[in-house]
Amino acid sequence: MMNAAHGQLEQFIERAIAARPIRTAVVHPVAQNGLCGAVEAAEKGIIEPLLIGPEARIRACAEEEGLDISPYAIIDTPHSHAAADKAVAMVKEQQAEILMKADLSTAELLEAVIDKQHGIRTERRLSHVFVLDVPSYHKPLMITDAAINIDPKLPQKKDIVQNCIDLCHALGVSEPKVAILAAVEKVKSYMPATIDAAALCKMADRGQIKGGILDGPLAFDNAISKQAAEDKHIDSPVSGDADILLAPDLESANMIAKQLMYLANAKSAGIALGAKVPIVLNSRADGTFARLASCALASQLVLHKN
Repeated sequence: MMNAAHGQLEQFIERAIAARPIRTAVVHPVAQNGLCGAVEAAEKGIIEPLLIGPEARIRACAEEEGLDISPYAIIDTPHSHAAADKAVAMVKEQQAEILMKADLSTAELLEAVIDKQHGIRTERRLSHVFVLDVPSYHKPLMITDAAINIDPKLPQKKDIVQNCIDLCHALGVSEPKVAILAAVEKVKSYMPATIDAAALCKMADRGQIKGGILDGPLAFDNAISKQAAEDKHIDSPVSGDADILLAPDLESANMIAKQLMYLANAKSAGIALGAKVPIVLNSRADGTFARLASCALASQLVLHKN
């Protein structure tokens, strides 16, 4: 077990291991990362995997990687698109409690999720959140949305924030602090991110966003550092103690998250929220640990709702 300063995601994994396995539709696990991540999560008791994809390719990958997949159900489909459709259908039929992206594109999986006739979307906007364990930060840090909503407007940002607040509640953070990021700390009519930040804070005041403490606009430095906020004469309950960073758009969120991973050695997990079930949504380049941690987050969401 790592020390508390840099073992934050491990704590979520331990909680999930202590709970029951969650029935998980693993979509198209035909390569090393997708299949190995699912099998390791299953061996630790976090998930009960339903391996959905071309059976011959799944078995060939398992043999190549030396994995014993005999305990797990395999649902044979001809290709990745069919696997995504089948996985979503199994969720609708309550045969699966989580979707897990394996070795297909995010767009292909989400196309099945948001299909108007057969999908599993809700009234809430779908959004992605990175949960990061940053060595220099004192608690898990969530960054949203870095993978789904390219240029969200105010109504979408409202859902993105609420999705992330709900995740925090499931992880045991009763009143998460949300920093709404911009390049400056003052509301400027010619900077839309600052206008959205002010509106979101007022929406929280009026109960349109529930369960968190919002402040913004905040620049990254005074969102993360209490001292930076004090130096700029900003009195904020969020500065230096943010749980959630809401970025203005996908590009800025993605850059922040990737910089923390690659320059600050942050560990990461990724999950999509807003559908009828959580979606473990890792990059195909992510390693087994990221997939394991992401499964643990999804497990906590399912158990919290039940």
